[in-house]
Amino acid sequence: MPIIKYPRAREPLFYEWDRKAQKCGLRHTIYAVNGDRYTGEWLDNMKHGKGTQVWKKTGAIYSGDWKFGKRDGYGTYSILDPVTKEHRKVYAGLWKNDQKTGHGAWFYPNGELYEGDWSDGLRSGWGRMYYQDGSCYEGEWQEDQPSGQGMLRLPNGNWYKGGWKDGKKHGPGTYFYLDKGQLLEGTWAADTAKCGVLIDFGRDKAPAPTPYPLPKIELEDPAGVLAEAQALLDDSHN
Repeated sequence: MPIIKYPRAREPLFYEWDRKAQKCGLRHTIYAVNGDRYTGEWLDNMKHGKGTQVWKKTGAIYSGDWKFGKRDGYGTYSILDPVTKEHRKVYAGLWKNDQKTGHGAWFYPNGELYEGDWSDGLRSGWGRMYYQDGSCYEGEWQEDQPSGQGMLRLPNGNWYKGGWKDGKKHGPGTYFYLDKGQLLEGTWAADTAKCGVLIDFGRDKAPAPTPYPLPKIELEDPAGVLAEAQALLDDSHN
């Protein structure tokens, strides 16, 4: 009886070509259709490990850690200065799921600097902000604004320590007027002191004290007065 031999079924060639094209491990520069290029490590055809991405349209560069195609881990992000035509680093820190998350520093073009915690690309947690005018805020942040407890130091030496909300002084706090040698302890709402006690504090060493010292006022229960004022302030916002 004759033996019939059937030809072995072969998979289409594009399956083999696709397997060979799958990127895994360290590879040379790979160019995208839009001109973006990536040099670094891959896993299952995704950027994974250490690598550098260059965006052709903006000239921006990210160099650092990747995880399954997204920036994840430590990395630096730089942009191309349109005037000098040189790259300027704007962020150095941690990333998660392609967003600034964790501790990192952002360098602003006007010389300002933020260093602290981030969440989903926004300043959130604890951080320190150095402003262009020489002032510095250190404390809690929420959704890119000072919120919670924090301290603001001004260029003239004055400083405020207390509550913040949406980037403004809000709640109980203390303001030190070191230039005048005075101290204001009270309650703020939307950056405005609503009530409090102003006293002389180191007035004899202040560079620009007021002409006359403040009279001393004795309160039987200063803490109770401030608590009552805070309660009235909260009622007005409800």
